[in-house]
Amino acid sequence: MPRFNFWTVVMILTWVLLFVLLFIPVGSVLVSSVYDQSGNLTFANYLKFLGEPRFHQAFVNTLVVGFGGLLGALLLGSIMAFCVSRFVIGGGRFVSLLAILALVSPPFIGAYSWIVLFGAGGVVRGFLRDIGINMPPIYGVGGILMVFSLKFYPYVYLMVSGALSNVNRSLEEAAEGLGLTPWQRTFKISFPMVFPALTAGGLLALIHAIADFGTPRLLGRGYNVLATEAFTLYSAEVGSNMSMATTISVILIMVSMVFVMLQRYMSRRNVYHGNMINKPQRIQLRGWRNVLAHFAVYFIGLCGAMPVIISVIYSFRKTSGPVFQDGFALQSYERILFNLGDVVRNSLTFSVSAVVLIVMVGTVVGVLVARRTNFNTALLDGAFMVPYVMPGIVIGIAFIAAFNTGPIVLTGTAMIIILSIFIRRLPYTVRTTASSLRQISPSMEEAAISLGYSPFQAFLRITVPLIVPGIIAGGMLSFVTAINELSSSLVLYVGSTMTMPVRIYLLILDGDFGTAAALSTILLALSGGAVYIAFRFM
Repeated sequence: MPRFNFWTVVMILTWVLLFVLLFIPVGSVLVSSVYDQSGNLTFANYLKFLGEPRFHQAFVNTLVVGFGGLLGALLLGSIMAFCVSRFVIGGGRFVSLLAILALVSPPFIGAYSWIVLFGAGGVVRGFLRDIGINMPPIYGVGGILMVFSLKFYPYVYLMVSGALSNVNRSLEEAAEGLGLTPWQRTFKISFPMVFPALTAGGLLALIHAIADFGTPRLLGRGYNVLATEAFTLYSAEVGSNMSMATTISVILIMVSMVFVMLQRYMSRRNVYHGNMINKPQRIQLRGWRNVLAHFAVYFIGLCGAMPVIISVIYSFRKTSGPVFQDGFALQSYERILFNLGDVVRNSLTFSVSAVVLIVMVGTVVGVLVARRTNFNTALLDGAFMVPYVMPGIVIGIAFIAAFNTGPIVLTGTAMIIILSIFIRRLPYTVRTTASSLRQISPSMEEAAISLGYSPFQAFLRITVPLIVPGIIAGGMLSFVTAINELSSSLVLYVGSTMTMPVRIYLLILDGDFGTAAALSTILLALSGGAVYIAFRFM
């Protein structure tokens, strides 16, 4: 029998935590989906989903934007990663910064920034119209796919560029000596080596595209997906049984998990390893090839960062109410300072509180997963994939279903938002902590225990100081995603708990883009500072 010690207690408490904040809420969604408005057990909601053309179309639309965004992200991210990792690109760090800006930009602000440029009254469309070129507006599925491709390509770029940089050059040189052409070497040597990174980045792009609520809401103009349908049904059913909203949430969970399992199967089917001794060297291109590589990299990077650039510029535009005027001023920031200070304070308070909990719990659980390898920890590690891939709108509806009645009532409080952020972002710190620990030999901790330290003392005094960089990096990355959280907060907030992303969304719907751009710029500054700290420690 295993001994009952500190790590046994951690294991038990972690499972309790997952049950209370994950399995019970998700179970409440599942239970609610099989009850009708009268509270009778039925599968009519699923039959209705299968029978109504409206839901069929939303399901198909979800797959279209998901796979369309995936293909776009794979194309843009792979091109950029290949050029940056294999060729000498001037300003390579600046290009990576552009990709990170696209990744940490506030949610759905990208959609509205592209509307400013290419919408019905867009600046670029107006200019083109004046010179005789008529261009269709950005609304519809084409606009959604463009925004998703430019928003999510950094997932592919960051993962694939790291993998390409570690491919053993000797393998490619041997293939060249055997007569393989550059294209053959790419697809037979490099591609299998980076395939796990490619599928991991693609999975992140796909899951985020499926779960995205704001972009289809702003650009769709009737092109509904499952996330927007779930929010619409939830909004229509507040105060009554949320049966159809929870049914669609279950469908979203199932779709996400199917793709996760498919990615894990594909990445493990053929595994190739390299020793990373002879890393590839960047080639200095000449002539038109050099111009083409630089153009491709900077075009993708600048287009991806364009929403951030537009938001910063428009945050300093002079306004008269929601209407822009010629010139620049600080009116939008003054409006935030005097009228919206509580929104900024809420976002900071909720995010910092959630991140403190994430760091404390995630560090201990990461050590447990990395150091105490057995069936229980493997099962625990798999359980943490659930919140990692679950759409935010589903978490929000699940928390409403679980904590609206019963012994624990949290709806309408700040705690429900903090806990929803905590459980969604906890896997980030668990993963970074576990990765840091796998690079450190457990012999030092074992030596401390042999000298009389308890397992907890050895963990606190030996292990924690060694993994502080990983802890801080995971905490900062969790902070970036927490402070930009929209989907779950949009379902869970009340007037006194409104956050910056929710307020930005409402300002855009009201047409006050100046204030929305100023709030987005503040969010961007906070996110950029956290990313800088994370990369410094990583």
